[in-house]
Amino acid sequence: MIIRNEVPAFFVYGEPSRALDVGFLHVETVMERKSLHFGQVAPHKHPLMGQITYWFRGEGRYKIEDRTWNFSAPAVSFVPSNVVHGFDVGEAADAIVVSVSDDLLRAMAPQVDLALDAPVLLSGEAGSADWIKIGALLEMAMAEYRDGAASSERVLAGLIGVVLSLMARLGGNVGFAASSPVVALALGLRRAIDRHYREDWPVARYVETLATTTHLLDKAARAVFGQTVKDMVLERRLLEAKRLLRFTIRPVEDIGREIGFEDPAYFSRFFRRRAGFSPTDWRRQHSEAAGA
Repeated sequence: MIIRNEVPAFFVYGEPSRALDVGFLHVETVMERKSLHFGQVAPHKHPLMGQITYWFRGEGRYKIEDRTWNFSAPAVSFVPSNVVHGFDVGEAADAIVVSVSDDLLRAMAPQVDLALDAPVLLSGEAGSADWIKIGALLEMAMAEYRDGAASSERVLAGLIGVVLSLMARLGGNVGFAASSPVVALALGLRRAIDRHYREDWPVARYVETLATTTHLLDKAARAVFGQTVKDMVLERRLLEAKRLLRFTIRPVEDIGREIGFEDPAYFSRFFRRRAGFSPTDWRRQHSEAAGA
């Protein structure tokens, strides 16, 4: 059984977890990090991003939470943030790994057919039309990422969205039911927060919605996400504020109202306290960085 507080949290495998830029994307192959894992990736999690892993060669054993599957290529998985996963593969195996920040996944969710709040693992036949498309799309995503063109972020998001929808077509929405009650409760909390964070619900409302107790809900939030329920709600509001500041030209006051702050001054204090900058200064910095 996984002891949650002993599971390492990484940025990408082998690198300490760190804050991510809004709209973060990263693409590489598994074997680019072979010197760190030699094909044996111990159970770990990524606190701030989900991952697509497309095995185009070889075979091995994949682990998600406390379940294990044997697989052979082609196979593809999607693992949301904070879900524990790992794998053991042979020397001939390799995969394309696409890491996508939570804020970008949430922005993409209305346009893709795959549910993005639960893990998925699929395998199939190499000659199948949909599997050929998945392979081609992810090869394009890797080429685009390595090219580093100014338009890559938008193009990459489009390619990845199609891959996620193809995964749904292949049966990905059948779902993976977390066998751990703690993990299931934590994932249910994240879904509820995604739906209601703008409404400024008190913690008690989430407790009532999920038919649990304050103690159990807070315990699940801390165990899986490393945060209290209240902090999860505040971080979700901050994440949406950053996304709107970076990717739209809407006024700061309008963005504050969008995420539930009717008082612009209160929104600015909230943002500065959690991000270290005023909304205007944060937008200026990140707009400059994006244009560099």
